[in-house]
Amino acid sequence: MHEIGVRETVNFLGLTFNIETLKMTWLAMGIVILVACLATRNLKAVPQGWQIFVEMIIEWLHSQIDAMMGRRGRALAPLVVGLFMFLLASNLIGLVPLMASPTNDLNTTLGLALFVVFLVHCLGLYFKGGHYIAHFFQPTPVFVIINMIEEIAKPITLAFRLFGNILAGEILIIVLLKLMPIWMPIPSVAWLAFSIFISCVQAVIFTMLSMAYLANAVREDEHAEE
Repeated sequence: MHEIGVRETVNFLGLTFNIETLKMTWLAMGIVILVACLATRNLKAVPQGWQIFVEMIIEWLHSQIDAMMGRRGRALAPLVVGLFMFLLASNLIGLVPLMASPTNDLNTTLGLALFVVFLVHCLGLYFKGGHYIAHFFQPTPVFVIINMIEEIAKPITLAFRLFGNILAGEILIIVLLKLMPIWMPIPSVAWLAFSIFISCVQAVIFTMLSMAYLANAVREDEHAEE
């Protein structure tokens, strides 16, 4: 059992890299790729095995994308599906003994959140141009300060919510395993089941909030649809 808060780091070209986070991130990506390959290697009209699991996720996310983003959102469907699958795999890895979730590192969650917010602004400028910039000054120009604070808060809240929940869950599992005698596994098993639930919920929350932010940038205005 690794010590809480202690991370193996390597310095390269003046930068510090968390080796554990990098290894677990690549492992999570590998799991996503493996699941995708298993689900698509033998596609059938009547889904079976991994195809059922992946199709359920894709269909659910497609319905959410259509409802939140409109017709432009389907172009972002691969990104949204990939983000959710990566978060789900990353969150669950830390529940395996001697492993840690990439999302228990603030660098990972903040990087994902900054990417989402950056993409939101790029898409907003692409689809709406000057109108996207103008909405920061509405309903009056003085509101630009409040709107800017809100934009800064978006990646911070996204990152810390995911990071805090995943890290807390892993810490409590380690503590319970150290405190509970070997003949009393029920509390640890119960918390493990709850942590699996929390891991799934946090992946859903991060993805849904990301879609909500993206929707503000890509969704067509009501007067344009009419």
